[in-house]
Amino acid sequence: MSAPEPRAARDPRLDVFRGLCLMMIFINHTPGTIYENFTTRNFGFSDAAEAFVLMSGIAAGLAYGKYFDRPAPFWEGVGHIWRRVWTLYQVHIVTTVIALGISAATMLWFDAPEAMRLHAIRFQWQKPLEFLIGIPLLTHQIGYANILPLYAVLLAFAPLTLWAGLRWPRVTMALSVVLWLAAAMIYFNMPNYPMDGGWFFNPFSWQVIFTVGLLSGMAIRRGGSFVPKRRWLIWLALAWVGFALVASLAKPVSDAFGHMLYLAAEYLHFHWIFISFDKTFLALPRLSHALALAYLLACWPLVRQLAAHRAAAPFALLGRNGLAVFGLGVVLCYAANGVKLVLPQSFALDTAIIGGGIGLMLLLAWSKEAWRRAEKRARLT
Repeated sequence: MSAPEPRAARDPRLDVFRGLCLMMIFINHTPGTIYENFTTRNFGFSDAAEAFVLMSGIAAGLAYGKYFDRPAPFWEGVGHIWRRVWTLYQVHIVTTVIALGISAATMLWFDAPEAMRLHAIRFQWQKPLEFLIGIPLLTHQIGYANILPLYAVLLAFAPLTLWAGLRWPRVTMALSVVLWLAAAMIYFNMPNYPMDGGWFFNPFSWQVIFTVGLLSGMAIRRGGSFVPKRRWLIWLALAWVGFALVASLAKPVSDAFGHMLYLAAEYLHFHWIFISFDKTFLALPRLSHALALAYLLACWPLVRQLAAHRAAAPFALLGRNGLAVFGLGVVLCYAANGVKLVLPQSFALDTAIIGGGIGLMLLLAWSKEAWRRAEKRARLT
């Protein structure tokens, strides 16, 4: 019997940035507040969704890579991963049902019928039977609750990616890029029954950033780096992130960049995946911006020091309990949207909604860790 692997020290950056990401997702999913003007989507081409999927891949590579870095069989690793997928499915269904209940209560008790028309909920009463079929099959996803199905599908196929990535990382990455391109060029997606079209987050497209995360997580677990630190690459990433910041804040730059992309499509016949900002298919400007930003943060030594500082502890607390916090965030954003439908808008209301929601997320994360500590003490006595 082989000795267990030594437990590596937990990198605080992953927890802190995941916690920040969860906060920004909650703020972005409560539109109309003054605070949504300060989330990352206002300062670049990507937003918290790309960060969430990338960090989920890194975490999966760190957690499950060890099960595939050994001789076959790999069923222990597959079992761990698929149990997690089942948990993701359960959380998604529960949060969806609660969100639907909140929307119904907002309409019934506060005379706000708009709550039942937003976020693809209208199909609950327009096509009730199809709706009831689509929800458990994941073919129909209501707004703000569509990231977990993406994560579940990507994680379900992670055993194959982990096995291949540990043996042929560059080939695995190349095949992932080919699939990303094919999804856009052939235009295929997961079905979205009973609606037309496909998933808002196309798994065939978003797998590319998840694969980058998986390969990076496995490389980190081995003490290396999937993308090496190179000065020219740092400067290239800095230039792209800096340009995205300027283009997001300065309208003349944004207009000029948009016109340049139009000319590239009109006269050079560039495919739209290279020049648009489409989120469903994860167009290149979004993808490249997210990866460039992540690369800079990974290469900057000060980031690790700041993430380890006690001031960052609340964000790390959220990140360590990401699934529970995300599920609560979905429920809270529906409640917050309901409140904003029925009450007059004000800075005080925005502050109460966002501050109260983040406070509840922190309380849940703290209570989960307190519960685990109490259980551990009970086992030792």
